Amino acid sequence: MGWPGMEEAMREQSPKQTRILEFIRSFIDNHDYPPSIRQIQEACDISSTSVVDYNLRALEKSGQIRRDRDVSRGIELVDKRPRVISVPIIGTIAAGQPIPVPSADTWQDHDSDTIDVTPDKIGGREDVYALRVKGDSMIDALVNDGDIVLMQKAETAHDGEMVAAWLKDEQEATLKKIYREGDRVRLQPANRTMAPIYTAAANIQVQGKVIHISRDNP
Repeated sequence: MGWPGMEEAMREQSPKQTRILEFIRSFIDNHDYPPSIRQIQEACDISSTSVVDYNLRALEKSGQIRRDRDVSRGIELVDKRPRVISVPIIGTIAAGQPIPVPSADTWQDHDSDTIDVTPDKIGGREDVYALRVKGDSMIDALVNDGDIVLMQKAETAHDGEMVAAWLKDEQEATLKKIYREGDRVRLQPANRTMAPIYTAAANIQVQGKVIHISRDNP
């Protein structure tokens, strides 16, 4: 299905306009942003950028694209549905007392549920996974019980970043903000009613950093 009158507009458009439209669609699918006029010219073997602009105006008039001439690459497909990426939900992370979760070494092969997110939530990062949140120790950071957090796999983090921290001796993990204090680490909740967790620096392994918080419906 498309917008009303799409079939009629497609019948009226020239082969060149069809080629341009197909290239724009393919380019956005591959890059998550639209092509430049110069790229359209080269890919579609068009004589000049002014000819590209003429055909883009025709596609805009027929309602198949929208253009913002004040923005570089300001082309949008009217019938374009946002592309989504499926991210594996590998388990549960505690925003409260630590609880067991799958280890950082096994998440890539974990047979799990997924959550579909738009590419901007990932921002081109690799090794992204998701965890369901249990508990309310991070509510002041807008992380609630039942939320899903997108994590980028990481072994280090800066002070103040929200991380999945593995407590080696306890074989448990927790979602907290991390702060290094000499030879110990403070895992700080974002809830004024809860106390931080203190442990030896050697007892902590960062498994990932939070990059997005979802209510299971991004």
